[in-house]
Amino acid sequence: MAERERLYYLDNLKVALTVLLIAHHVGQAYGPTGGTWPIQETARAALLGPFFTVNRSFFMSLFFLISGYFVARSFDAKPGWPFVKSRLLRLGVPLLVFSLLMIPLQIFVFGAPGSDGPGSAWPIDVGYMWYVEHLLIFSLAYALWRVIRGRRGAPIPTEAHPLRVWSVLVFAVLLAAASAAIRIAYPIDRWVYLLGFFRVAFADVPRDLSFFVLGIVAFRRNWLKTVTAKAGRNWLVVGVALVAFWYAYALGLYKILPISGIGFDVVRVLWEAVLCCALCIGLIVLFRERINVHGRLAVALGKSQYAAYIFHVPVILAFQFAILNVSLPPLAKFALVTLASIPATFVIANAVRRPLHL
Repeated sequence: MAERERLYYLDNLKVALTVLLIAHHVGQAYGPTGGTWPIQETARAALLGPFFTVNRSFFMSLFFLISGYFVARSFDAKPGWPFVKSRLLRLGVPLLVFSLLMIPLQIFVFGAPGSDGPGSAWPIDVGYMWYVEHLLIFSLAYALWRVIRGRRGAPIPTEAHPLRVWSVLVFAVLLAAASAAIRIAYPIDRWVYLLGFFRVAFADVPRDLSFFVLGIVAFRRNWLKTVTAKAGRNWLVVGVALVAFWYAYALGLYKILPISGIGFDVVRVLWEAVLCCALCIGLIVLFRERINVHGRLAVALGKSQYAAYIFHVPVILAFQFAILNVSLPPLAKFALVTLASIPATFVIANAVRRPLHL
């Protein structure tokens, strides 16, 4: 089969999402986050609260959507064992190495998540590499499904299937309902370890898994190439408006328009589901139409994106530790560490991706 066209706009979008991920993790030390982070500052910037909420509501799901698209495309090009082998090498090996490196850190430094400290019984912690772990499992499950199903019924896409507004809204409502049901037992930021190694936040599984499946469907139906520029702009406007609403609400509008209890939970899951759909569609079309560049720097960044994901946290922690005792406002530290971590991460990633086959 002839080599497929490289979709530079998706490479560029993944780079932008990785930059946002770096900023998100930098903010964990300086904002009111519900998660955990090795370095914790006393002073917190309230502005980072809605920053976290908006980010977590869409950017990892957009990663999964893009990954689902490429998984379907890769399986068509290299079906069966060649596909499985490539996933095990590209995803499984880094995941295994990272997990082995985490074991001594858990024993002597961090202790088990939720344990009484270093030396307690603990699971194999994959930390922020949970995305790679989930993607590996999703990819292997897809390969198994394709093998069971057979090649029939999985043709190379040749025509457009319109992505209709009503279908997006119906999907968003169903996603909101599924998320709300799961979060009764598993609220946001509650992580569990299935079988001692599979790190899961069930609150986000309906969204992340469904967007991975949507990426596969998007490949089959040519959605990424055929959603019109006008539709993309409209969805992007909706997404940006929902982002602005949440910032306004979190930073003061809640005093004028208080929502609490089950009413807040309903608004939150609906807001999150529509925001995720709108930004995923809008950003893909924006990058396809406006940021489909492939100069030398853009290509290097695109090829380094996966390695940047793997190595960004140690880089961030190094810079955060370096200014731990520096007297600066939390937003200033956030800006300083973010601006330092982004280029440093990509420089390191570009240097190691070839020898490490990333």
